Amino acid sequence: MKLFVLVSRVPYPLEKGDKLRAYHLMKELAREHEITLCCLTDKRIDEAAVAHLETFCHAVHVVKLNKVNQLFRLGLALFSSRPFQVHYFYQRGANRKINQIIESSKFDHIYCQLIRCSEYVKDLHHIPKTLDYMDALSKGMDRLSKQAVWYLKPFAQVEAKRLTRYEHLIFDYFEQHTIISDQDKLLIMNSKRSSIQVILNGVDLNFFAPSSLEKTVDVVFTGNMSYAPNVNSAEFLANEIMPLVRKMIPNAKLLIAGASPNSKVKSLASEHVEVTGWMEDIREAYGKAKVFVAPMRIGTGLQNKLLEAMSMEVPSITSTLANNALKADSGTEILIGNSALEFANLICDLLENQEERFQLGKSGRAFVKENYSWKAAGTDLNALIKQG
Repeated sequence: MKLFVLVSRVPYPLEKGDKLRAYHLMKELAREHEITLCCLTDKRIDEAAVAHLETFCHAVHVVKLNKVNQLFRLGLALFSSRPFQVHYFYQRGANRKINQIIESSKFDHIYCQLIRCSEYVKDLHHIPKTLDYMDALSKGMDRLSKQAVWYLKPFAQVEAKRLTRYEHLIFDYFEQHTIISDQDKLLIMNSKRSSIQVILNGVDLNFFAPSSLEKTVDVVFTGNMSYAPNVNSAEFLANEIMPLVRKMIPNAKLLIAGASPNSKVKSLASEHVEVTGWMEDIREAYGKAKVFVAPMRIGTGLQNKLLEAMSMEVPSITSTLANNALKADSGTEILIGNSALEFANLICDLLENQEERFQLGKSGRAFVKENYSWKAAGTDLNALIKQG
């Protein structure tokens, strides 16, 4: 089959969750199908990234979004009921280019990642289409609104309501729908949500393999450090959890690693906290840590950082919110905390018990090996697309 894939970013390098999902699922689909990838971007085109994607895609088109136009569209969004992010990513010029690409070839199926891209293809009724919601974005925005600073709170509240409505309305424009977890599926407010198919993420077990690096860091947290749920978690970990840990283990060190740390994350750096920013190989951060902690309090979806850490046999601690999507067994495959004190006690217990760390790390890798495979995810998605 000839597949047209539309994404809101160039899905390489893999520093964001939506990029990671699109990249690996496309690689799996490309084993059987001819992939034409279309990426929106408002950034400088990275020719090396495009060249890499062309190694498994039949064609790669990068459609530039005009930044001035994006600001204008956000202004129009004040008088609209559509989500701000839908307005931000939609431009008429881009729509014309996408239509030209689609008209130039007889595609058998369209795969659209995220509702922010759906306006471009929703009215193409002559081609079967799959929408990957990925996450329940409305719920994530609702959670963010409760944590946001006062001047951003009204915006987040409005966007959450708009996203809820749009997730419902866009459903009927697509024949098939996918999402990343059962937890997110239940948060899509549509009476037909039971038909949404859960397509899990995977992890490259060979790449994220156990490391022999010296354990020089006590606790590590990773992720895109401009993403609000990660920023919130980093602040929670550095400002509330680790001070309690240091009351029991005075020199405990925290490493915060990941791309694009914003000013809030950068300000966390101290004698006991290292903020690295982008790392060429994120495995180094996992490999030199005794414990991985992801104290997620807002956001939705599946935490790829947990899959990576557990795959490398780094004993991991997370929140109930994150584990509801992951579904690891608490106590044997992962540890669960919610308050700062709960997290601190779990961290201290692991740091003081090497055998417990060893067993938890082994069980964690066995869990992700059994349950999270890009090959299995690609097989499930392939079967769904063939139905269309």
